[in-house]
Amino acid sequence: MNDISCLPAPVEAAPQKRHRTVPVKVGHVQVGGGAPIVVQSMTNTDTADIDGTVAQVAALARQGSELVRITVDRDEAAAAVPHIREKLLKRGVNVPLVGDFHYIGHKLLADHPACAEALDKYRINPGNVGFKDKRDKQFSAIVEMAIKHDKAVRIGANWGSLDQELLTHLMDINAGAANPIDARSVTREAMVQSALLSAERAVEIGLPKHKIILSAKVSGVQDLISVYRMLAARSDYAIHLGLTEAGMGSKGIVASSAALGILLQEGIGDTIRVSLTPEPNGDRTVEVKVAQEILQTMGFRTFVPLVAACPGCGRTTSTVFQELARDIQDWISTSMPEWKTRYVGVENLNVAVMGCIVNGPGESKHADIGISLPGTGETPTAPVFIDGQKAATLRGPTIAAEFKTMVAEYIEKRFGASH
Repeated sequence: MNDISCLPAPVEAAPQKRHRTVPVKVGHVQVGGGAPIVVQSMTNTDTADIDGTVAQVAALARQGSELVRITVDRDEAAAAVPHIREKLLKRGVNVPLVGDFHYIGHKLLADHPACAEALDKYRINPGNVGFKDKRDKQFSAIVEMAIKHDKAVRIGANWGSLDQELLTHLMDINAGAANPIDARSVTREAMVQSALLSAERAVEIGLPKHKIILSAKVSGVQDLISVYRMLAARSDYAIHLGLTEAGMGSKGIVASSAALGILLQEGIGDTIRVSLTPEPNGDRTVEVKVAQEILQTMGFRTFVPLVAACPGCGRTTSTVFQELARDIQDWISTSMPEWKTRYVGVENLNVAVMGCIVNGPGESKHADIGISLPGTGETPTAPVFIDGQKAATLRGPTIAAEFKTMVAEYIEKRFGASH
C-alpha cells in the first residue's frame, strides 16, 4: 500500500520554455534573448510639466519600473524631455525613458534632436504614424532617426487605432474566400500583419532586428491571447505584453493577470505593462506593483518578500492576524527601498502570518519566519517558527511589535553584510 512505484509520473508544473527572441538593449536594460522579463510603466503627467513628470518617473522607478514611457505629443513636450532626463540623473534615477509618439513623431524628433538623443526608445504606432501616401514616408523618418541616434524602437499595433487600409484589404480578401472566417479573426490577423510588416519595413530601411520590439495590444483577454500566440509563432522579435485598456481596480487587475498569466506560462513575452486606470488622484505606481506580483507569483521574478496570510474563517473572529498581516506587508513595502541597498537577497524572504491552529503551525514552518496567532477559543499564545523550528512563544498585547522585531533580527542575521 505504501509503494509509490505504481503512481503516475508527476506532471511538470513549471512554465514552458520561453520563446527565444532577439535581445534588445534599451538603455542599460536588456529585453528578450532570455533576459528576465522586464516591468515597465507609463506616466500620466503632462510631459511639458517637467517637475511633475520627473516626480512621477522617479516614483515609478523607485517602485521597480525598469522602463518608463512618457508621452511626446507636441513641441513643448519634446522640448521638455532632455530636461526631464537631466533632472532624473541628478536625483540618481537612471531608468530608461521611452517616447510615445503618435501622428507627428517624425516632426517632433526632427525638430528636437535633444529629445531624440535623450530618449532610450521610440514607440511607433503603425496605425497612426501617417495616412495614405504619408504613412511610409513618416514611418521611415522615425526609423531613420532611431538609426541615427542608435535607439531601440517598439512597433506597437493597437486594436483601437489599427491600420484601416490593411484591415479593409484583408476584409475584402476574406469576403471573396471560399470559406471566409469571422470578422474578429480577420481583425486579429490584421493586428499581427501590421506589426510584422512594419518590422520588415524597418529592417529594410536599416534598423537591425536587435533594435526592434513588437507589441499588438487589444482590450479583450481572449483576443490578446490569440494575437500574441500568432505573433510569437511567426517571428523572433522581442515582445512587449499588455492589455491596451485593462480597466480600473479589480477588473483591470484580474483581466491583466488572466491574459498575461496564460501567455507568460506559454513562454511568450519579454516585457510587460499592466495598464490600469487609476482612481482619481490615485497612485500610479499600483500598475508596477501588479506587474511585479504577476511575475513573482508565477515564479518568473522575485521583487519583494512574500507574506502568506490566513484568509480568515469562523475560527478567527479576532482581527489581530489581519492587522498584523497588513502591518507586516506595509512595513516590508516601505522598507524595501532601503533594504535593497543593505540586504542582498532579502526579496527572497517568506513570512507567514496565520490565524488559528488548523493551518497556522504548518504554514509557519514552511515560511522562513512565521507566526500562528490564536483563533477563537484557543489558548492566547502565538508560537513563532524560524526556518521550520519553533523559536519562541509570544503572549500578551505586544505580540505584533515583538514579531516585527524578530523579523527584523532575522533579516539582519540572514541577509546582513556579515552573514
